[in-house]
Order: sequence, then C-alpha cells, then structure tokens
Amino acid sequence: MTLGVVLLLLVAHQLWWTNRQARAEAADTVHALQRDWGEPEEAEASAPPASASASQEPADDSPAVGAADGDAPAAASAPRRSQAYAVIRIPRIGLTAPVAQGISKHGVLDKGYVGHYPGTAQPGGAGNFALAGHRNTHGEPFRHINRLRSGDRITVETRDAVYTYTVDKTLARTQPGDSGVIATVPRSNVKPYVGYRVAGSYVTLTTCTPEFTSRYRLVVWGKLTDVRGR
Repeated sequence: MTLGVVLLLLVAHQLWWTNRQARAEAADTVHALQRDWGEPEEAEASAPPASASASQEPADDSPAVGAADGDAPAAASAPRRSQAYAVIRIPRIGLTAPVAQGISKHGVLDKGYVGHYPGTAQPGGAGNFALAGHRNTHGEPFRHINRLRSGDRITVETRDAVYTYTVDKTLARTQPGDSGVIATVPRSNVKPYVGYRVAGSYVTLTTCTPEFTSRYRLVVWGKLTDVRGR
C-alpha cells in the first residue's frame, strides 16, 4: 500500500505539480518581457500548453542569425544561452509562451519555455527558425500542436518586431534523429517526400509523440508571411 501511495504521489507530481510550476514561471517570464519591451501586459499570459522534448541537444549553443529581406525589420539578434527573448502565440491552441535560447531540459524546456534549436535561424531570418517544447509535463506548451492545420497563425514577438508564420505542413511521426526537419530548408531525412525544396523563411515546431512517450517526433512547419516593426 505504501508503494502504491508513493507511486500516486510521483504521478501527481509529474502530471500536475510540474505543469503548475512551469506554467506559472512561463507566465511570469512573458509578463517580464512585455514590461521590458514597454508593452501593456495581458491578463492571462499562459494558456493550455503542449510540448515534448525534441531530438538530442546539440553540444554548441551558438545560434546562426538570418537576415530579413528588403526594408522589413531585421531578424532577431542572437541571445545568450537559456535566455528568454521572444514570445510565441498560437491562437488555435490557446498558447502563449516564452521562447528561450537552447533546448536543454533544466535550463529551458522544464521551465515551460519553448526552446530554440541552436544553429537554426532567429525569428524572421532566412532559413529555419526551429523550436522544441514538451508535450507532457513541465508546462507542456506543445501538447496540442497536433491540432494545428494549414492556414493557422503562429506569431513570434521580439523587442523589435512581430513575425507571423502560417502553418503549411505537418509530419505526424518521424524518428528522434531526423535532423532534416530542422535543416535550413526543412525536409525529413526519414520521409524525404515531406518538407520543402526551396530556400525561404520557415518555422518548425517539434515535440514527442505519442503522448507520454518520447519514441517519435511530431513536426509542424510554417512559412513567414508577415513582419511588423514595433
């Protein structure tokens, strides 16, 4: 009986307490960014989340920065490791969450943040702005990205601009080591008929699938469709 109680407490900690803590921290971080940017704060900064670890964390945390086209605001500059520097919003799934540099569990993902893959483009940059998030526990910001459909909006706000991406493609399942999905021109190495063939400005969302496992990865892609300076 004692063992059963201990197991129930562990499950409650993982499925309830880690979500509560991470969502609160993520919401506080969103408010702090908005204050720093001189914006009015929203009443509710964090909504039903959805996430999961993406593939393994790279050894190097130095990002590659893309350049914006024409006279639009430049792409976001390179942040420090584990620094929260942007806010992602996905209306379809009610998500508002901070974006931080890197995909380490302790420093980024377990805080309920969405992590930016080092070496991929920054928001608004040419190339692939690739992100990871937990699907279950620790705020689970990417839990419901499987509900996203072509045409749904993903906005990424930084100090200087708001970048809007439009969902374009989904890869329901691939291997954790499928690095092609976060390549500059994203295209699955496992299922090469899924993805893109030409350069552009893309966003990639990655999380674990099925729920409560880390066996495979779920991928959602979108294209940059609007840039607005602040």
